Amino acid sequence: MKNVNYTPDPNQKPQLTQEQETKLAALSDEDIDYSDIPELDDNFWQNAHVVSSELTEPITLRIKHFVLQYFQSQGEKDYQSRINAVLESYVRAQQKPKGE
Repeated sequence: MKNVNYTPDPNQKPQLTQEQETKLAALSDEDIDYSDIPELDDNFWQNAHVVSSELTEPITLRIKHFVLQYFQSQGEKDYQSRINAVLESYVRAQQKPKGE
C-alpha cells in the first residue's frame, strides 16, 4: 500500500455555492448515500497502522500585530496552523535544489 501525503492550501479552499450549502444543510443522515464507501471489516483493521503527522513544538514567537490580525481574521480557530503552513512552505521552497 502506498501512502499519499497531501497538505491542502488554506488559501485555496473549495467554495460551495449558496445553493450547494442550502442543499447540504437540508440533508438528514438518512439521505446521505454511503453506497460507494465499503464498510470496514476486521480484515481492514488487521492491516491498518497509525500514521501520525510530524509533531509540533510549542514555542513563544513574536510576530507583528498586523500579521497576527490577518491570520486570525481568516479564522480565529486555526490561525496557528495556517501560520505554520506558510512557514513550512517557505522552508520547503528554500530547501529545493538549485535549478528545480
